[in-house]
Parts: sequence; structure tokens; C-alpha cells
Amino acid sequence: MNVKGLTVIWGLVIAATLAISPLASASSADDAAIQKQNLYPRVKFVTSMGDMVVELNRWRAPLTVDHFLRHVVSGSYNDTLFHRVVEDFVVQGGGYKADGTPLPEGDMVVNESGNGLTNKFGTIALARQNEPHSARGQFYFNVKDNDTLNPSSRRWGYAVFGEIVENAELLHELSAVTTEVSEQLGFPDVPVEPLRLISVELLPEAQ
Repeated sequence: MNVKGLTVIWGLVIAATLAISPLASASSADDAAIQKQNLYPRVKFVTSMGDMVVELNRWRAPLTVDHFLRHVVSGSYNDTLFHRVVEDFVVQGGGYKADGTPLPEGDMVVNESGNGLTNKFGTIALARQNEPHSARGQFYFNVKDNDTLNPSSRRWGYAVFGEIVENAELLHELSAVTTEVSEQLGFPDVPVEPLRLISVELLPEAQ
């Protein structure tokens, strides 16, 4: 089955999921906070190396966008790290506070990787474990067209839910920092100089 076929099937899955998911019964206050009616909300990433604006795609990834924006409006991404940087691959964040303390993992979200959006340069997607529906709060930016992260007829992919629309060039700078194996965090590809995500802000909806 090709990606187009997966997209059609995934649309049906999402419709069924929305009918039974707790997300569908979120309060009106919560809906307003995450701009529930806005199909293309924008968020501003303020990093220690500069700023960039990302447009999210609720039309294609409604569950993922809602999930991500709840982290944003709660402030959980503020004063955190880009803890994994692999040049010419990804820049990953959303897992650790600036002092290296792990963030609470939070709830898992249904994998929407069959939505037709691909892991091309400048897109944002949810990180996950091997289990397809294990994504929580961590996200990554694609530093190149990472076709191997897309779904196929034989595997789940990684759910893309938006794209940088202002200052995508910053991604090259972020991905070029020097990294090492971190004794504190216990894994490789950690920036030697902390690469801080100062804040992530949901921008006002365009009138």
C-alpha cells in the first residue's frame, strides 16, 4: 500500500479515535487555550542561538497538534534543552530541563504518521520508542529529507505535524554544534555547550 492509501485509512482511524478519545471531550477553556478551531496555529521557538516560527498542521495531524500544544501552553518546554543533535539528521528536544533533569513523560498519543506529511527538511515530528504509539512529549526537527522516518506498507513512521515557516536557516546552525557522550544523561550526541530552548510560545491567531 502506498502513502496515499495509508493517508485515506488513517483519516478513518482518526475519525473513529476522536469519537472515543478523551481529547474529544476537552473543556471549552482548554479548546480556547490551544486554539482548537485554528487549523494552522503558529508557535515561536526561542533558543539560545536564535528564534524560529513553526506552523502546525491540525488538518493533517489533529491529535498530535493538540497533544503538542497542551505541552506548549503548560510551559513544560520552557527552559529546556535540545538534548540530542545529529548533524545532517535531527535536532531533538522536549525531554530534559536546562539542568539535565528529565521532564515528566506525560501521556502517549496515537501515531498519525500516515497523514501524508513527510519527514523533509524543516519539519517537526514527534519522537517515539520502537512501539508505534509510544510518542509523548519529545519532538525533533528534520535537518534533511529523512525518508527512512516516513511510513511504508510494512512499518509505522514518525508523525510530522508542522514545518518551520520563519528562519529555517537556524536549523543548520543548531545541528552544527559540537556534541559528546554525556555522562550525566547517559547517551551520545549531546551538545557540549548546552543548547537551550528558552521558550515555546503559541502565537495569537491571525484575524
